[in-house]
Amino acid sequence: MVLLSTGAAATALLRDVSSTASPAVYTDGDTSGCGQSHLITGLPIYYDVQSGGITRTYSVHAPDNYSKSTQYPLIVGFHGSDSIGLFFELDTRLDETQYTGNKIMVYPDGRNGAWAGANYSTATVAEDLQFVHDLLADVRTRYCIDSARIYATGMSNGGGFVGTLACNDTVGGEFAAFAPASGSFYTDADGTSCTPARSPLPMLEFHGGADTSVPYEGGQGEGGREPPISTWLDYWAERNACDEPPTDDVSFDGDVHHLTWTCQGQQGALQHYKVTDMKHQWPSEAPNFSQIAAGGLPTHIEASSIIQQFFDSFARPAV
Repeated sequence: MVLLSTGAAATALLRDVSSTASPAVYTDGDTSGCGQSHLITGLPIYYDVQSGGITRTYSVHAPDNYSKSTQYPLIVGFHGSDSIGLFFELDTRLDETQYTGNKIMVYPDGRNGAWAGANYSTATVAEDLQFVHDLLADVRTRYCIDSARIYATGMSNGGGFVGTLACNDTVGGEFAAFAPASGSFYTDADGTSCTPARSPLPMLEFHGGADTSVPYEGGQGEGGREPPISTWLDYWAERNACDEPPTDDVSFDGDVHHLTWTCQGQQGALQHYKVTDMKHQWPSEAPNFSQIAAGGLPTHIEASSIIQQFFDSFARPAV
């Protein structure tokens, strides 16, 4: 397996790596959305779906050159608390062709602006997991989706819910890889309530050393107890049966640490970026909304680019 560089910042931080041959790729999944034309592409389109007797909402951004006969990878992006999918869309700029010109983006809305897992959440974990299941089923009937290449990313409360998804052996099994940023991992604070669908399960996490909302050292957060990020990474290194210790590529005068684990022969199946001076924000070389909200500054790395390289390296295995 080869991890390919995706831009100047990623080139400085990511090494070409290889591992054993990739396993057979999952080939099932509903393709009934293939063959359906869409008059509007390149702009977000909003949809409703019934889930647990409640109307839930999400938006879809298909590439400008969307083809009804091509199966596309799908990324689901989960916003932070007190927010909606549109904010995460604008903050990350994941719709831009430079990032997802060959992928479909989906931005679901949490109930009352939040995702399950925090003590302030409206939805239960079971309800939001069901919503993700129903959302994926609905999107597959509308768009041509490659079910072997469905991915999840998110920030803050949404990043924490990405971790909750990864710890679920049913709905979480629909995803090939996960990439939370500044995640508040309330449901995985002690590492005992996690049953991943398979091992290794590819995971990439970004976190700021100067984050005061979800501190790197863990502790009591706004929505409950949060694990130290180093401890949370230890959980995933054990779950993925990774070799220890990870490599640590240090750059930008020590501001950026990129940790990479080899897990059961798959190099890079667990990765982490610690940006020492970053606050509670989406890592971006350009100004964005989460930087402004956190009182932060642009970072040395561009998460929206790095996660594409990470996702492109992994597909859901056949078994």
